[in-house]
Parts: sequence; C-alpha cells; structure tokens
Amino acid sequence: MDIKRSEEEIYEEAKKRVDEKKGFFTHLIIYIIVNVFLIIIWAVTNPGGYPWFIWPIIGWGIGLVIHALTVFVFNRKTGWEQRELEKEVQKLKREQK
Repeated sequence: MDIKRSEEEIYEEAKKRVDEKKGFFTHLIIYIIVNVFLIIIWAVTNPGGYPWFIWPIIGWGIGLVIHALTVFVFNRKTGWEQRELEKEVQKLKREQK
C-alpha cells in the first residue's frame, strides 16, 4: 500500500525538518556563547586554577550530540512507522466518509 503524499503534506514534512534543524543550530549557538562566557569567568576569577568549566561543557555537550543525532541521523521514518502511518491515514479517510 503506497500512498502518494500531497504537495501540502510534503511541504509540512519539509517545514518540520527545517524547524528541527533550526532548533539544533539555535541550541548550538547558545551552547557556544554560554560556554565561552563560562571560560571567560574562569579566566578572570581564577586563571590557572582548576578548569571547572569543562564539566558543563562536557555535560551539555552530550545533550547537544544527542540533539544532533535525533535531528540529522535518527529522524527518518522506519518501515514500520511508515506502514502504521499509512494504516492511520486509510482509517481516517474511511471515518471521514
């Protein structure tokens, strides 16, 4: 059962993907800005001391990597998901009649 998607559905899917990418890049920019400020604070208040700023960089960095993976790698529908989506579309069309 291969359902052709309308132009509107394709557009909505593309818009969703662009919004997800935009969200990731916003996250990345905020990550960079905040962590640069943390490094500056460390350098001004305790230069040469324990580099405590690495812990938020590592912790938040793990979250950022997970965000990147969900947006760029694992964002594709699986075969099962596509089949279930098609079933639901057919079900909704039948209910609509």
